[in-house]
Amino acid sequence: MSTSQADSSCTVLVTGGTSGIGLAIARGFAAAGYNTVTAGLGALPEAEDNLAFRNLDVADAAAIADLAAGFDRLDVLVNAAGVIRRGDELEPEVFAQVIDVNLNGTMRMCAAFRPTLAQTGGCIINIASMLSYFGGGLVPGYAASKGGVAQLTKSLAIAYAADGIRVNALAPGWIATPLTVNLRADEARNVAITGRTPLGRWGEPEELAGPALFLASDAASFITGTILNVDGGYAAM
Repeated sequence: MSTSQADSSCTVLVTGGTSGIGLAIARGFAAAGYNTVTAGLGALPEAEDNLAFRNLDVADAAAIADLAAGFDRLDVLVNAAGVIRRGDELEPEVFAQVIDVNLNGTMRMCAAFRPTLAQTGGCIINIASMLSYFGGGLVPGYAASKGGVAQLTKSLAIAYAADGIRVNALAPGWIATPLTVNLRADEARNVAITGRTPLGRWGEPEELAGPALFLASDAASFITGTILNVDGGYAAM
């Protein structure tokens, strides 16, 4: 794959690609010429240039197997599907649900698409979080799952290297998505977040697309097992 435009035969699959970070990354790959498929829950957007949408629940192993069976080629897998249940995750049942989607769902996708990715020497990009590094008192399930995604990324980078598959992750900071609407509306929290972020603002979902394209490109051919922070400097504080 080139560092900018992809061959039209190159295929990308993005989970959680119907809104927020996942959709922004999917659109970035589509604009760069990749044949892009996004899969997620809820109402699906209408198809766009180089971009198709499908239903998928990453907690459903059978649905993942069905989806994988329809791919003859895959160059890039982006695992962006995720949930957060702020305030409810202290309940063990909710905690388990969040872990099952964010962490187990990522592993399910990686395992299901490993054979197809091996055929192309493709790559996996997982979506971690700044909460891969920090605790979250209201979101213990989310924090634990994203910490797990970071360690899973490193572990699969080792395990999948023999297949020529690179595995990396992006760790977004505070991004303006539907999941952060309430935080942005809370003046005190908004000020605290932007005040702690060296760049002094919320990130935009589109600002994850460039880093994802880089990790998928030949420019990153010797990079695997890396967690790339895209957080406006938040983790540096």
